[in-house]
Amino acid sequence: MKFIADLHIHSKHSRATSKELNFKNLDKFAQIKGIQVIGTGDFTHPDWIKEISKLEPAESGLFKLNNTRFLLSSEISCIYKKNDKVRKIHVVIFAPSIETVKKINKKLDKNYNIRSDGRPILGLDVKELLKIILDIDQDCMMIPAHILTPWFAIFGSKSGFDSVEECFEDYSKYIYALETGLSADPRMIWRIPDGRKLTLLSNSDAHSAPKIGREANVFDTDLSYKGITEAIKTKKGFLSTIEFYPEEGKYHYDGHRACDISLNPIQSKKYNNICPTCGKPLTLGVVHRVDMLADKKEGFIPDNAIPFKSIVPLREIIAESYNCGVSTKKVDEAYDKLIELDSEFNLLLDRSLNDLKEVTEEEIALGIIKVRKGEVNIEPGYDGVFGKVRIFSNIEKKKQINQETLI
Repeated sequence: MKFIADLHIHSKHSRATSKELNFKNLDKFAQIKGIQVIGTGDFTHPDWIKEISKLEPAESGLFKLNNTRFLLSSEISCIYKKNDKVRKIHVVIFAPSIETVKKINKKLDKNYNIRSDGRPILGLDVKELLKIILDIDQDCMMIPAHILTPWFAIFGSKSGFDSVEECFEDYSKYIYALETGLSADPRMIWRIPDGRKLTLLSNSDAHSAPKIGREANVFDTDLSYKGITEAIKTKKGFLSTIEFYPEEGKYHYDGHRACDISLNPIQSKKYNNICPTCGKPLTLGVVHRVDMLADKKEGFIPDNAIPFKSIVPLREIIAESYNCGVSTKKVDEAYDKLIELDSEFNLLLDRSLNDLKEVTEEEIALGIIKVRKGEVNIEPGYDGVFGKVRIFSNIEKKKQINQETLI
């Protein structure tokens, strides 16, 4: 069975998340987006696991609300010292049953505070955390999250490692996949040895229900926990990933937000990675970190590579087509009209130009096709500042404004 899955999200119990992030809204937006399976997120939080337990059991290892399936997942932050360096690693855990989750939570609750945040912070070596969950249930799976984010990731420039083996040592054999994160995509990670050896997952890490699916995975396998995890392990039945344009991520280029400085790695090296304005160290971005770890040149594609497609959310395409804000009534009306035709993913990835023109303005239809072809203009993000993806060039925008003036 072919389906789209977003396996890393959060609940309303995590910091900096929407209070409307509940299962009712997750189900609503999953249907709008065209997502069949969503990670529950935050299963370590006592209040959220109570809500998870109210979901109806579905296929083996999955739960449901209406037509949406949920896979038990949770992100954990491990902060610890190893090899004389403080490490800050985020990981996502998948579990096959409520019983397993309760055992994990009981074990962690003895020594750590899992109640204050949906994404708990543990003073625990991530390898030891992996040991704990596998001792409880061998069917659990751990995925290093957003692997190149500078501050909280396995390959992060500020607190990470140079390889999976350096981090997990003899337990590396139980790491089957890496999560690309919003600031990286497969073409970047394929340059790194571990990025070719392991499966690359893409998930939204959503902090609000409308943000689910900004990254996702396409499977063609049994709709079950085992079906999904086996596809991740073997790459069989794992068709593709759907990616955020990585340049739009908050840590793509090097930079210093306080000084409004954004630099590519070549420019940074000219300044010895020091901010030319204030003299403080630059926050080195994902591209820089990839260059440090890479043993392949840009453009390298492995023989066994799972393909990917880059997208811009439909609302953003509509807003740029209208040259207005994403949250305006005009965008709402055009968006609602389009999703009456099909799910957002089918509109962005599959529907023909003629199909789109039948239900929306030509400018919006052309915007969708331009994104599908990768015909976009990008201003990379840096040091916590999101990048900007522009679909229409200044010349196209000027032409559009002139046409509107003549109407």
